[in-house]
Amino acid sequence: MSAAMLAVENLSASYGAARILYDLSFEVGRGEVVALMGRNGAGKSTTIKTIMGLMAQRQGHVRFNGRDISGLKPFEIARLGLGFTPEDRRIFVDLTVMENLDIGRQPARSFADGTPAPSWSPEKLFALFPNLAEMPHRLGGRMSGGEQQMLAVARTLMGNPLLVLLDEPSEGVAPLIVEQMANTIVELKKEGLSILLSEQNVHFAQLVSDRVYMLEKGQIRWQGTMAQLTENVDVQRAYLTV
Repeated sequence: MSAAMLAVENLSASYGAARILYDLSFEVGRGEVVALMGRNGAGKSTTIKTIMGLMAQRQGHVRFNGRDISGLKPFEIARLGLGFTPEDRRIFVDLTVMENLDIGRQPARSFADGTPAPSWSPEKLFALFPNLAEMPHRLGGRMSGGEQQMLAVARTLMGNPLLVLLDEPSEGVAPLIVEQMANTIVELKKEGLSILLSEQNVHFAQLVSDRVYMLEKGQIRWQGTMAQLTENVDVQRAYLTV
């Protein structure tokens, strides 16, 4: 995959004296959905936070859209078109759906080769998230967990990202919302967007992912296509079952 949208090389990270990630190397291609999978505590969320520049103690190299972003601050990385939807959503509960979307607004972008990237407006997002279209003036704090998750993704898309980091998108939401979120990711992929998601729900990952990197104790233990993981019950049992 020579023209990787995201290329991570020997990425390590620590919290104080506790090392969490050990020399991770992986890629996400343009228009590709890649899943970081593993049990709770495997290092999935820490990997995403480290890519986004949110870990103070980090080593290794991260290239995004042809540029080295290893030493940049989170806001600098975001301005280059790397979107991030955290596991805890972090929407503004005292603002309406429309106000949350407006806060996420950034200019249109292009890929490294000059091709225009997908651009997003509230109208386009409401077509993608019909639930949000029904509540444009509702306060974030008066939405269900699933609706807040949709809003968090929609707000990220308002930044016109080239790649989105999705941390546990299916965590703690109703099965119906999980299906809707999966359909949304498939649509985003059709638009040419790249997605790196952390996930431990095999069913959800199967619906959306092209490839998988399996983490355990901060190391990549297995990698392959989603089809290969689906067929390999031993790998699922070794790294995903409790």
